[in-house]
Amino acid sequence: MQSHIFDKNADPTLRLETLQAMATAMENRELSHEYVNNHIHTTYSFSPYTPTAAVYAAKKAGLSTAGIMDHDSVGGCREFLQAGKILSIPVTVGFECRTSVAGTALAGRRLNNPDQKSVAYVTLHGIPHQNLDVCEAVLKPLRDKRNLRNRRMCEKINEIAGSFHISVDFEKDVLPLSAYAQGGSVTERHLLYALTVKITDGTSRETAIQKISALCQIPLEDKALEKLYSAPEQFYQYDVLGILKSHLVSRIYIDADEELLHIRDFIQLANQVGGIAAYAYLGDVTKSPTGDKKAQQFEDSYLDLLFEELQKIGFHAVTYMPSRNSCAQLERVMKLCQQYSFFQISGEDINSPRQSFLCDAMQNYPHLIDATYALIGHEQYATAHPGEGMFSYKTAETLQERITKYAAYGRQYKNGKEQSV
Repeated sequence: MQSHIFDKNADPTLRLETLQAMATAMENRELSHEYVNNHIHTTYSFSPYTPTAAVYAAKKAGLSTAGIMDHDSVGGCREFLQAGKILSIPVTVGFECRTSVAGTALAGRRLNNPDQKSVAYVTLHGIPHQNLDVCEAVLKPLRDKRNLRNRRMCEKINEIAGSFHISVDFEKDVLPLSAYAQGGSVTERHLLYALTVKITDGTSRETAIQKISALCQIPLEDKALEKLYSAPEQFYQYDVLGILKSHLVSRIYIDADEELLHIRDFIQLANQVGGIAAYAYLGDVTKSPTGDKKAQQFEDSYLDLLFEELQKIGFHAVTYMPSRNSCAQLERVMKLCQQYSFFQISGEDINSPRQSFLCDAMQNYPHLIDATYALIGHEQYATAHPGEGMFSYKTAETLQERITKYAAYGRQYKNGKEQSV
């Protein structure tokens, strides 16, 4: 029965009905610390988890709340909301996309995108539910334009892999891995996972590893390759994907252009729908927690300028991942958030079965728990009272007063539905 909720090809109604049947037998995991996560990817971008399975896995892991965050897509949001109700866990919905910073003080810089300068990853959190379709109307054309570039990158993969008699067909091999037909996006990970399948299916690990070594131009003695021999079956292809992403993206990547919203248009959309616009801080990388990012410098050398410009552009929040950064990086970001009155949103970028839904570093930052309940409170209140969210012009309180006010409202949903206080 459980397999239904993980089946991306199953009808969402069947996944939810299956979850409902499982709910009564599901044990709540009692943890000594409260954990939250506002950045869980699903099959509507790239992930082993359908929206239903993501909520199930979050609840099973012991999360107190969960948030969906797919690339260029809100297609899984309503299913995610329903799954949250079934399992009595408060959830929040949003999406992530890339934006152009052309014409701003950030133009020409490498922001939080490892692959392209002048491009920033941003997130829209706490979208009032009645406005999900407004977001979809903006995102669908961007996904269609992105696929034009995806096809060209698929051709570049074939140029690299052709000498190994490997060919990846975008229509036959890539699209079926995605939820594109249901409103999902197709990412570079989908392209390289299709290549992963071609390399690994029907062949021994030794042969596959030899091909990966040659394709990626890395020695067989590389530690990442050696770990593939002992990788559990359920992780094996995702581990291969991590290696391919780390070594091949730079060789196949084509700069995004028409599929990008301008960052000011993104802010306009956020204001229109009543969501909370956040910049996704990455910070200089020394060691990637997901194993697919190289050591690289990003925003840390011009962080003061970044925050100043984000405020000018109209952002209300910054989101970051406590497990990804050093204490010094996090303390600097938190201090700047306080200085510029930015709401702080936490999340752990879940897109692989190896990743834990829980972040132990959260224990050091209890204010992120309150912020998550404030985010939930904002979303629920703005859904019930359009135009009256956390950053509405009608709200005159200080940021901390808003957090306190909306967190109290959000905690009413602690068991997945509104409670009396």
